[in-house]
Amino acid sequence: MEIAIQILKNSRSLFILTGAGVSAESGIPTFRGKGGLWKNYSATDLATPEAFRRNPELVWEWYHWRQGIILNANPNPAHYAIVELEKRYKDFLLLTQNVDNLHQRAGSKNVLELHGNIFRARCLECNKIIHHQIEQKFNDSPHPNRLPKCSCGGLLRPDVVWFGELIPEGIWQRAMEFLSSADVAIICGTSGVVWPAAGIPEIAKNYGAKTIEINLEVTPISPLVDLSLPGKAGEILPEIVKNLPAP
Repeated sequence: MEIAIQILKNSRSLFILTGAGVSAESGIPTFRGKGGLWKNYSATDLATPEAFRRNPELVWEWYHWRQGIILNANPNPAHYAIVELEKRYKDFLLLTQNVDNLHQRAGSKNVLELHGNIFRARCLECNKIIHHQIEQKFNDSPHPNRLPKCSCGGLLRPDVVWFGELIPEGIWQRAMEFLSSADVAIICGTSGVVWPAAGIPEIAKNYGAKTIEINLEVTPISPLVDLSLPGKAGEILPEIVKNLPAP
């Protein structure tokens, strides 16, 4: 950790990528971990355009269940440490694969959401984005007439990136523009198997940035980074912040 602290002390611009491991420390189940199943469905069964076309009631019921879990969760020490890191760097960008809004609830400002936000919805007809939580709640037998609709009458879908869909081009472009001049990239709590985020360590190194991974487990990106810190983000990041100069 001393090496990581020294790297950060000598840096002016910081890029952070966070994945599901950060949210897991707030009690939010990951797609790949234990607790990833819902009513015997996996995320890959439900988080697809095909699943929504086939059974939008079931998909919305699943998303409302997930919203409930998230609303009962709180940001953890990793989220708050990232807020403190943002205060210490004039040039800072947080790119998150998480859709749970916990970074914003903790106070992060400069955030790009690579996979969308579970508390937004998008109209399939006019593409309007609804920025508030959908209020309709389903019972055990959701009815098609109770599906959330746009003011234009079109069906709303969660504004998230599903399996098989492309990430928003503008989000990725902005992230890469920042990364091209970043001094350090911290990759935190990500599995290293979901693209294009899995390519960030190599991209960062090609741009000349130092790369630091924080993860409970060894991942496919572990051999690619300059420094790998095994452990919980909620323990490692606060310790790093404690040893950096105050903003």
